[in-house]
Amino acid sequence: MVPATHSRKAKQRGSYYIEVALVFLPMFAIMLAIVDFSMAIFIRSTMQNAAREGVRYAVTYQLMSGMCHDASIKQTVKNAAVGFLSDPSHDTKIKVRYYDPVTLVEAVGVNSNAPGNLVEIGVEGYSWSWIAPLWRNNSPFVVNVYAADRMEGLGAGVAIPCR
Repeated sequence: MVPATHSRKAKQRGSYYIEVALVFLPMFAIMLAIVDFSMAIFIRSTMQNAAREGVRYAVTYQLMSGMCHDASIKQTVKNAAVGFLSDPSHDTKIKVRYYDPVTLVEAVGVNSNAPGNLVEIGVEGYSWSWIAPLWRNNSPFVVNVYAADRMEGLGAGVAIPCR
């Protein structure tokens, strides 16, 4: 009897590794997918918050030292983006637009940031590559977020800052 039990254990020894592989590989893939989707949600919410911070900064006509209005807004968005927009190549992804409140046509020119106009801050085309591409597709996750508000009035005798 003893030798039969011993040979049964010897036969099952190799199946242990197969069972571990069959359990851990799908479990690892699921954990990686959870991390991947969580990161995508985090990046989108961070970019949305950065755009909102840019709008809050824009409507008050604050300026950073040595910068005009649009450059100050873009720097505020970069600061609020938790380092995701720190690369200088991402500067073109931050858009600052002003609109006429009546016609909703984009205002261009020197005084387009006049009080009463609408300001829209956008982060357009920020892409992030998935950790584990789904369906063997290597397309990145692209984020486009926007926030808008109406420009506040300026005090008496205060000039509109440069754009």
